[in-house]
Amino acid sequence: MAINKKLLPLLLLISSLSSIATSSFSDPDSDSDLVNELISLRSTSESGVIHLDDHGISKFLISSPTPRPYSILVFFDATQLHSKTELRLQELRREFALVSATFLANNNGSDLNKLFFCEIEFSKSQSSFQRFGVNALPHIRLVSGSTAKLSDESGQMDQSDFARLAESMAEFVEQHTKLTVGPIQRPPFLSKAQIGVIVALIVIATPFVIKRILKGETLLHDSRLWLSGAIFIYFFSVAGTMHNIIRKMPMFLQDRNDPNKLVFFYQGSGMQLGAEGFAVGFLYTVVGLLLAFVTNVLVRVRNLNVQRGVMLFALFVSFWAVKKVVYLDNWKTGYGIHPYWPSSWR
Repeated sequence: MAINKKLLPLLLLISSLSSIATSSFSDPDSDSDLVNELISLRSTSESGVIHLDDHGISKFLISSPTPRPYSILVFFDATQLHSKTELRLQELRREFALVSATFLANNNGSDLNKLFFCEIEFSKSQSSFQRFGVNALPHIRLVSGSTAKLSDESGQMDQSDFARLAESMAEFVEQHTKLTVGPIQRPPFLSKAQIGVIVALIVIATPFVIKRILKGETLLHDSRLWLSGAIFIYFFSVAGTMHNIIRKMPMFLQDRNDPNKLVFFYQGSGMQLGAEGFAVGFLYTVVGLLLAFVTNVLVRVRNLNVQRGVMLFALFVSFWAVKKVVYLDNWKTGYGIHPYWPSSWR
């Protein structure tokens, strides 16, 4: 028993040292395993973006102790929201992949494994969305190695920064991680093979094009093309098409009182639907075409009765079209337009 009492402190010292050694060597091994697994997952992606789910988030961010030897930039996506073009999720996802590919191309050594680009999709990672506290998209979050709580919003990218796409994402990464992303490497608009085919076609077609130009047989010499283009530009202008494109106005709306009914004309001066613009543009174009016909074609007709009949028809249709435009303007804005007749007519 005396020997056992003397050996007991020694045994306790040995066991404590072994536990300390085990704990000190086990974390680096587990961290290196996680880093190696992230590198393996990254190598399977062309752009270097890793697809994670709830299990991956738990493994690489929740279960792993802090400080972690790596940071993760997470892009939150939802397939069911891709149809909402105002969110631009698909475009932002492509820009996110460009930043990841640029980071891989411009870094090597230890810096390459300090940051990993990942994405999670809502349908496969709903619990992860809740853990991060994400309730609106688009959303990009940087989880640094010292981040213990996923709900910490200090690494969230501001919504205003999405306007510059990949460039703003790269600045966000460089500012928060002190790593270098480098200039964004966008793929060329045309590949070398496509450029070669286009150049070959141009070289082959050049003699034939020059021959037609000298003979005056090109489309640019066709007056019908210029006439059609002028009519299109006129309609495009008076229909307010640029207004509809810039403000992304819909062609029609669904009636709030009757979902099965469509609204093509909106009453109110603050909004104009696409169908309204096309209707007004059509009426203006009819008046313009009739005016052009009367001043350029009808004057060449020698029969006075035909001239008078067509003139009366043109005046009647033009008066009807202008009356419809004025009526629509009165209905939308509430402002009335009244004719002023000469005093001798009253």
